[in-house]
Amino acid sequence: MDRIKQALDKARAEQATVSTGTVVPAMGAKVAEEDIKYSQTKVCKLNPQVLRENRVIFGDADRAGLAAYKMLRTQVLQRMTANGWNALAVTSPMAADGKSLTAINLAISLARELHHTVLLVDMDLRNPSIHKYFGFKPEKGISDCLLHGVPMGEALVNPGIDRLVVLPGRESVENSSEILASPAVGRLVQELKTRYPSRMVLFDLPPILAADDALSFAPFVDAFLLVVRDGQTTHTALEQSLHIMKETTLLGSVLNAAEERAAAYYY
Repeated sequence: MDRIKQALDKARAEQATVSTGTVVPAMGAKVAEEDIKYSQTKVCKLNPQVLRENRVIFGDADRAGLAAYKMLRTQVLQRMTANGWNALAVTSPMAADGKSLTAINLAISLARELHHTVLLVDMDLRNPSIHKYFGFKPEKGISDCLLHGVPMGEALVNPGIDRLVVLPGRESVENSSEILASPAVGRLVQELKTRYPSRMVLFDLPPILAADDALSFAPFVDAFLLVVRDGQTTHTALEQSLHIMKETTLLGSVLNAAEERAAAYYY
């Protein structure tokens, strides 16, 4: 608890500025980076105005945001690579802390790193929102893959960004925590983690204190990134979240929207 409090205090003091498909191979097959083509994955043409309104970093217009997420990207990559990890879950104590936007902008920044492809998965089955930030309506989503046997390749979307693929959510799902703890999800995650050797997989999960979904999903990922919001995340909520996550690997935390300048600090 003291570690995160110190990080939050340091963030405020330093005012660190941050804005807050593929050809599907056989199961388990390894595919070289140069072999990845968006010949089957649906490609969406995004509206730059929608992205700006939703604070999604796209292009080079938001230089401060780009620089800040590059810093976050570098620290995440260093820690993930050092441990041989490639599956990161993003969550927060409560709703509206900025976890989904952080996951999106981190995924975009990671995709700009030429040695990696990135898969962003909307695992917030209760309230899928990744597609809303990008401004498209998915025809198929992860719930269709898990519950109705739809091939994953039919749900994947390339949002017009090189080396980035999104597995969106489409609808709210009941009994989401039971689904997230199921063997079917375990098999899906294993496939996502191993299909491409240089892929980073980011999972946007429900808030820690909203339900047990994130904890149910924890065995399938390597580490967690915790997003907290300046002026909104309380000391009690943060303490409760850390207690719930005590058996998981916490890679770091991000302070979002510090003093309305979208400042963030990662530790």
